[in-house]
Amino acid sequence: MKSLFLTILIIFVIKAEAQLPLLKISSNKRFFQTADGKPFFWLGDTGWLLFVKCNREDAIKYLDTRREQGFNVIQVMVLHDVKNKNAYGDYALKNADVSMANVTPGNNFNDTAAYDYWDHVEFIIDEAGKRGIYIALVAVWGSNVKSGKVNLSNAEAYAKFLALRFKNKNNIIWIDGGDIPGNEGTAVWQTIAKTIKKHDNKHLMTFHPRGRYSSSDWFHQESWLDFNMFQSGHKDYAQDTSSKEKHHYGEDNWKFVDVDYRMKPIKPTLDGEPSYENIPHGLHDSLETRWTDADLRRYAFWSVFAGAAGFTYGENAIMQFYTLGESGGSFGVNQNWKETVNAPGAGQMQHLKKLILGKSYFDRVPDQGLVIDNGDRYERVFATRGKNYAMFYSYNSSPFNVAINKMNFVPKRGWWFRPSDGQTTRISEYRNTVTATFDPPGEKMDGNDWVLILER
Repeated sequence: MKSLFLTILIIFVIKAEAQLPLLKISSNKRFFQTADGKPFFWLGDTGWLLFVKCNREDAIKYLDTRREQGFNVIQVMVLHDVKNKNAYGDYALKNADVSMANVTPGNNFNDTAAYDYWDHVEFIIDEAGKRGIYIALVAVWGSNVKSGKVNLSNAEAYAKFLALRFKNKNNIIWIDGGDIPGNEGTAVWQTIAKTIKKHDNKHLMTFHPRGRYSSSDWFHQESWLDFNMFQSGHKDYAQDTSSKEKHHYGEDNWKFVDVDYRMKPIKPTLDGEPSYENIPHGLHDSLETRWTDADLRRYAFWSVFAGAAGFTYGENAIMQFYTLGESGGSFGVNQNWKETVNAPGAGQMQHLKKLILGKSYFDRVPDQGLVIDNGDRYERVFATRGKNYAMFYSYNSSPFNVAINKMNFVPKRGWWFRPSDGQTTRISEYRNTVTATFDPPGEKMDGNDWVLILER
């Protein structure tokens, strides 16, 4: 009995310490996969201030919840500001200089002199890995480059430090940039990216741009950019009018995918920051209508069915880990992050992930040609298909027409899938014809969204 107990204990310890597999780009260059060839659907969360605002206990509670909700990527700023200090009062840098990381000997949590900012970052990365979660590290937020605090004289040293410190953690992804156009501080962003890749060429890297831009707008041809990321942003159709910005897609985040999907060389793309749940339309007017779980489902399904390799969710209080009563909250935040970690949209994102992973994965392509007389904006139906299936997403349950004769198979079975809860209902009567009209369940209403699934 004793030997059996020891064997089980050893197996448990080995499993707990085993690292996640590295992430790679799939052979068709459209998706992510693990190093052992398994499909990896990116389901991310914007936990931007996780390293700064959360102590160990809170970080673990957050990671536990996100694991239960099916998330497998958390996007986090390593440095939101060069003056950053964490929940334990430890500064990241000496004299706010990125070329001088504030590192102390040892990493014993019970020794306050030993446990520093970087030990805390490493602790959270390791705890995420134990829960099957990858941490997408934003090296430094764009405002620090724009202000000149991070420049060509210190960026290389900082990037080298990051690469050498974390390159042996399998569950990391590098994000250059940080809410900034790539043509602002371009030389610094290039230096950070190329330096990290010089010292760590085994982890994937992308660029997080300003709202209503994609990394492809500046860096698609760069060898260090393994996949594209766009920020569809927080404006609605009426608000998206700024002459300073290149793209005016409004809420049509799928248009970013459509552009990136056609570019050469082929690279995966995804929405790395759509409108956050519970944040005001346009961000800055707290009296504006707020984005809901239904909006987040729409952004997720629109972009993924258009060809994206995943999706990143966001929630207003979570992205800044805001606690009611504290000063410094942004964008009309009025809830406690420990409650909104269970916001409706956060629990619903896993249904998309399960749906996509439940079908043949690497052969999936967007195919809008399957929808006849498609509509615009909320009336638009999105189609994606694989070898033996086709799926159609309707946000407002309007009837739509499908070109059955354009499928690469004869459908024999059909279901309605509800994105809000993942429930599936068999279509009781279905006939194969040249074309067919499908009427989603319930009344026509924005947010009464459904997926039609047709299979061979």
